[in-house]
Amino acid sequence: MRQGPLTFVAHVVSIVVLAGVSVAAWAAWLGWDQHRDVHADGSMTGPYQAWQVIGLVVTLLVPVCWAAHRRYFAGTVLGTTAGLTLAACLDWSDDSSGLFMIGVGMVMIASLVVTVLVCAVTASLR
Repeated sequence: MRQGPLTFVAHVVSIVVLAGVSVAAWAAWLGWDQHRDVHADGSMTGPYQAWQVIGLVVTLLVPVCWAAHRRYFAGTVLGTTAGLTLAACLDWSDDSSGLFMIGVGMVMIASLVVTVLVCAVTASLR
């Protein structure tokens, strides 16, 4: 196994690629839906449906498992977490209440925990 600058570059590239894939997946699954659903009783839900979030998770599971299988753990965790956090921040930043940062923080923590777990499971299966 090679060591040195080549592996460092590969890890940096994996971070950048997974961040880009995460932002693109967010835009494809969640970025286009910005309207809340108003029900007959006046309650509001949304803007996302469960199938959109599930689609995002399943879409990201493929590159995350691939990168973890290739042992790019830093790229897997940091790239995916940074990409989803950036996408959530950009998507929700027009919230007038200012509470969007709480949601962004929750996305950051959840994506960090889940990618670490996926890396652990993938590494143990390998």
